[in-house]
Amino acid sequence: MSHPHKLVIKRSSISRPPTPTPTPTPTPIPDANKDNQDQNPSLQEINIKWIESGEKERLKELLRERLIECGWRDEMKALCRAFTRKKGRNNVTVDDLVQVITPKGRASVPDSVKAELLQRIRTFLASNAA
Repeated sequence: MSHPHKLVIKRSSISRPPTPTPTPTPTPIPDANKDNQDQNPSLQEINIKWIESGEKERLKELLRERLIECGWRDEMKALCRAFTRKKGRNNVTVDDLVQVITPKGRASVPDSVKAELLQRIRTFLASNAA
């Protein structure tokens, strides 16, 4: 059975700016801590390890699961539907939805979810920074 009023959003149609690549850290000025600096990986090296180890994908999946569990995803769907109803289905673009909903979505991620992800990132950094 077809749903004539169902809004279908395709991920590939969202125009997002590209994710910035981390800039390499500047070459440090030689000093007494030179040996210690040589042992610390750069941000770029850590980012490569993060991606290659699969930790980035695992954290993205964990985030998806947590946002669904806490009802955040359904809340964002409801906001999108309400905005679309208010403006009229034919007068709303995906970019309009992204512009309106993104700030609300970012602000409404539960602190517990943020804390869990932050702890996972810290654990990864602690085990890969040396």
